[in-house]
Amino acid sequence: QVQLVESGGGLVQAGGSLRLSCTASGGTFSSYCMGWFRQAPGKEREFVAAISRRGILTSYADSVKGRSTVSRDNAKNTAYLQMNSLKPEDTAVYYCAAGVFSSPAGMAAGKSDYWGQGTQVTVSS
Repeated sequence: QVQLVESGGGLVQAGGSLRLSCTASGGTFSSYCMGWFRQAPGKEREFVAAISRRGILTSYADSVKGRSTVSRDNAKNTAYLQMNSLKPEDTAVYYCAAGVFSSPAGMAAGKSDYWGQGTQVTVSS
């Protein structure tokens, strides 16, 4: 059983940056693709970004492409989501996920095995 804990959320002004972290325990971190999702109030959860097991391949939603970078440090069992040029529409609870997929793009469907509890990101205008 893999446990995922997100951190790094908070309140930031539009145009600012945040780095989210997701630390895993209870499993072999490098066995899983890692992904980030978000859910805004009244909306469905949506895919944000994902990274392959070794960190070689990445996948991004069009809404964050060019503004966000997903990365991982397998030695620290941690995945990251660096978000820049934040917009009010980026406001959401951000969740990390872990799963076994042949590519990070496969995580976009949201059928990961493990999920964190989420961290709130609020972007003020």
